[in-house]
Parts: sequence; C-alpha cells; structure tokens
Amino acid sequence: MQKRKLGNSNLEVSALGLGCMGMSFSYGPPKDKHEMTSLLRAAVERGITFFDTAEVYGPYVNEELVGEALAPFRGQVVIATKFGWKIDPKAERGLAGLDSRPEHIKQVAEASLKRLKVDAIDLFYQHRVDPEVPIEDVAGAVKDLIQQGKVKHFGLSEAGAKTIRRAHAVQPVTAVQSEYSLWWRRPEEEVLPMLEELGIGFVPYSPLGKGFLTGKIDENVKFDKSDFRSILPRFTPEALKANQALVDLLGKVSERKKATPAQIALAWLLAQKPWMVPIPGTTKLHRLEENIGAVAVELTPDDLREIESASSKIKVVGARYPEHIERMTGR
Repeated sequence: MQKRKLGNSNLEVSALGLGCMGMSFSYGPPKDKHEMTSLLRAAVERGITFFDTAEVYGPYVNEELVGEALAPFRGQVVIATKFGWKIDPKAERGLAGLDSRPEHIKQVAEASLKRLKVDAIDLFYQHRVDPEVPIEDVAGAVKDLIQQGKVKHFGLSEAGAKTIRRAHAVQPVTAVQSEYSLWWRRPEEEVLPMLEELGIGFVPYSPLGKGFLTGKIDENVKFDKSDFRSILPRFTPEALKANQALVDLLGKVSERKKATPAQIALAWLLAQKPWMVPIPGTTKLHRLEENIGAVAVELTPDDLREIESASSKIKVVGARYPEHIERMTGR
C-alpha cells in the first residue's frame, strides 16, 4: 500500500483510508460487531493505516467498535474522530444540534480517548462549524489538548475557506475532510486552492457518492428507512436515473483500464493531488479489496482529460443533502 502525507504535517497514512460510519450508523441497521471487527483487522492486514470514526456514529458505538478492533495495532494505525454535536439519544439520529464550546470539546476528547482505548487522539476534527462559537476558540481548545498530549493533530470537516484560514492561524490544521467525488466537486472552487496554499491535507469522504458511483445503484433501488440515503434529494428515482450518465462514463473508462467503476472513481481522486486521501466506507471484504485495488490503477493525463471533458457535460441532478443539513456545511 502506498503512503501519503497529509499536507505539510508529518502525519503519514495509507493512500486510501477506511470510513467506518456505515458499520454502525446511517446506512441501514448496525452491522454485526464480530464481522466488522474482522473487516477492520483485514483492512490493517492489507495495508490500510487510516481509520475514520466519530462520537456521533451510533452514537458512541462506532468509536467503541473501532477502538476494540484496532487495539492490537496500537502505534501502527491512525484513528481520526470528531467532536461538535450535542448528542441526545431521544433526538433524530441522536443529533440535537451543534456544540463546539471549548469545555464540551475537552469532555468529548476524554470520552473518545476511553472508547478508542488510546492515550492520544491522532486526528481530532470539528465535525461541523458551530456558528455560536468563534473558530478561534475551537482551535484554541484543540491546541490546549495537543499541548496536554491528548490530541496529535487538528482537523475540520465541511468548513468554508475563510473559517479554515482563521482556525489555521491559531492551531495549524493538519487535514480538512469534506465530501468530494466526481458528483460533488464544490471543494474545487475555494477550499482546495487554499489547502494547497496553506499546506493542509484533504480527506474526501463519500468518494464513491454514497455508493452511487460503484454502478450498483439504479432508479429501482429501495432504501430502508434507517438508511440515510432515503431522505437525500440526489437519491430519488428521478435523480438516480438522470445521474446514470456519470456511472456510464466511469464504466466506459473502467472497461478500457480493466478496472471497476468504483476503482476509476477512487483513482481519479488519488490523481488530483498527492496530499489527498479518500476514505471510502464499506462493510464487505470484497468491496474493501476492490477499493484497495484502486491504488494500483494509473490514470494517464489523457484519461484524466477524457474524464474531465465528458463529466463537464453531465449536469448532476438533485441536491446532495436536504436544505437543513446543507446549511451546516461550508460555513
């Protein structure tokens, strides 16, 4: 497995990480704990050293799963987790609004350290920007945790360019995590150029468009009500049908490259910048192996131009989130 550094930091991870959310949360009912433990350990055996979780996935159970499964590999793996939500088991999906007050960040860090069974959190992201708390205060709280040896690196998720710059001035930001793929390219407008300027790494989540870019989802799909995609505008039958052109494009390139559409979608991201580390999620071993295979797919400048030219003519239909969720991004 190739390695990559996240920006100018000394944080080196596998070129592809593993998003762990779907093992416990958001994509249908939670999966079997023993099976997921085996999958996490299989990922390490195959060279993956970068794992992504959050206190809110479950809530809490995903951190516990990741902490337990990866306990034998302490010092060999990098675990990223996140703070910034008010968690209430009675609220929808456990989320009762944002809370990035410094005292809350410190409480979350202590609880996450226990669940992850680690002495220090490798990468601690603010999950969403809290408009009630100045980003300088958030960065300052994480800086304190870094000075105390409880956190190693600071990250932001779905933050806007100005916010990232302000945070970075207080405590250097190692990585920014946002959705990025061939069907969601907004980070290219402001965020990516600024990350390059400041030497910050980028971690694309949903690099396979929440499964759509694998070519395994069409307009006839039926999502369980516990599956987050059931409420996403981009996953209505009409939008799925309209967006099929993007999958067809990946399919065309994948045939020529003797790869799969998912591998082309990931190889495209890996070819964008050397400081970019996608974190596709999966709950299946054969998908994990397929995703890892993307690292060996070499897209030539001609391939990239072809994908760019063809995808620029495809208009993606449907918002990626309902409006109340989208409002929390890009602040």
